[in-house]
Amino acid sequence: MNKKFYITTPIYYPSAKPHMGHAYSSIIADFFARFKKIDGYDIHFLTGTDEHGLKIQKAAKDNNMDPQSFCDDISKTFMELSKILNLTNTDFIRTTEKRHKLSVQSLWSELERKEDIYLSKYSGWYSISDEAFYGENEIEEFDGIKRAIASKSTVEWMDEESYFFRLSKWEKPLLDYYEKNPDFIAPSSRRNEVISFVKSGLKDLSISRKSFSWGIKVPNDQDHVIYVWLDALTNYISALNYPNTKDELYKKFWPASLHLIGKDILRFHAIYWPAFLLAANLPLPRKIYSHGWILSGDEKMSKSRGNILDPLDIIDKYGLDPLRYYLIKEVSFGNDGNISQERLEDCINSDLANNFGNLCQRVVTFANKNCDNTIPVKDKFNKDDLIILNKFKLDLDIIRKKIDEQDINFYINYIVSRLFEANKYFNDQEPWKKKANPERLKTIVYTTLEVIRKICIMLFPVIPQTSLRALKIFDITEKEIDFSSLVDHDFLKCGKKINNIDILFKKIIREND
Repeated sequence: MNKKFYITTPIYYPSAKPHMGHAYSSIIADFFARFKKIDGYDIHFLTGTDEHGLKIQKAAKDNNMDPQSFCDDISKTFMELSKILNLTNTDFIRTTEKRHKLSVQSLWSELERKEDIYLSKYSGWYSISDEAFYGENEIEEFDGIKRAIASKSTVEWMDEESYFFRLSKWEKPLLDYYEKNPDFIAPSSRRNEVISFVKSGLKDLSISRKSFSWGIKVPNDQDHVIYVWLDALTNYISALNYPNTKDELYKKFWPASLHLIGKDILRFHAIYWPAFLLAANLPLPRKIYSHGWILSGDEKMSKSRGNILDPLDIIDKYGLDPLRYYLIKEVSFGNDGNISQERLEDCINSDLANNFGNLCQRVVTFANKNCDNTIPVKDKFNKDDLIILNKFKLDLDIIRKKIDEQDINFYINYIVSRLFEANKYFNDQEPWKKKANPERLKTIVYTTLEVIRKICIMLFPVIPQTSLRALKIFDITEKEIDFSSLVDHDFLKCGKKINNIDILFKKIIREND
């Protein structure tokens, strides 16, 4: 297998329990990983937790715990969330792991060897919440409190000895790289934002702290800990056993195919991370996609605002696959989105229960009564049959292209259109009126079953559990799901028994219905 795909989520900051924003990033990454896997790619899918920094140290102290024990407890909740969300991640990295510390210190030493690190003094505004440095033009004052304009987090003046990375040196190389690789940052609005920031001038970056101790020590200087973002970003290669660039995992999967991140950490990934890699003479990731936030009301979710939406509550009430479907369909990928109970219930009732679940039940029930509970022996396909069957074959390349462009909304809208057409086809062909023409009746049933199979395969990256339940109609297992089989109109074996399935989605009954 020579097709490889390495996708990463942000590694999550475990200062509090997971919220809907964490679930969203993970579900979207899982969607891409699942799609690429059924399209024949060898997958490496990384998620994890970023466990160092002053914010973690303070949170541990507030809970009367040492930082390591605090991180151990909170990190478990993120590992459990990965299982609850049915993620297919192949690795979970923690920045407190030995393999990660080795990688971070090795990268530091390489940057130091290249003379891109020097010791000086930092004076400026720092946000503990964001673990980020801000310039005067990025600060506002409200009720006597200074805050970062972008995140609204409070900042404090920091004045201490620090090691610096020569970020300014990489201003032109970064701009040159963005120009030569226009798809490196997506969507285009984020790319324009990054280019504008870099063109405004890059200052050297403080990359160590002396005022707290919870972090990875600077090699040969135990008074300093490495800046949490230099530490955190390195996870993408520490999980591949860097600095051993001859390691099979590193050789196979680096550079990453896609870093999937939230828009609030764009600068770190699209400016700092590429600069570190360029300085260390390491390949850059192929693409960074910065999606929007899942909002609570009109605001980003945060512990300090007390507006956290718990994905577990929604999963408990509605199930995992409806949540996955809703987030993938109803949020315009790349933009901010809200969770609406009414829209979620509409998705369940209209798309999932009616258009998909009811189609499966109707056709299977009809086949049981009229085709001896088997996949019928079809006659020659007519024009109407071929139109609906060929649609998948003709669009295969455009679907793959749209996935590589991270056009999730095209993908899910494509499925909805095919579901609409499948229901219309079955209704218009009226097989219940063809009992005097059993060959035509059987061909209509076969065609509809084949379309259901194709739709289930396309739905697998979106709602994997339910897709597999539907594929039990045909005794198709997860190992047999192959995206390229969408071109095959003769996949189903005539005469094979059809299995009955339970209701896939129960309709939500509202009080005012």
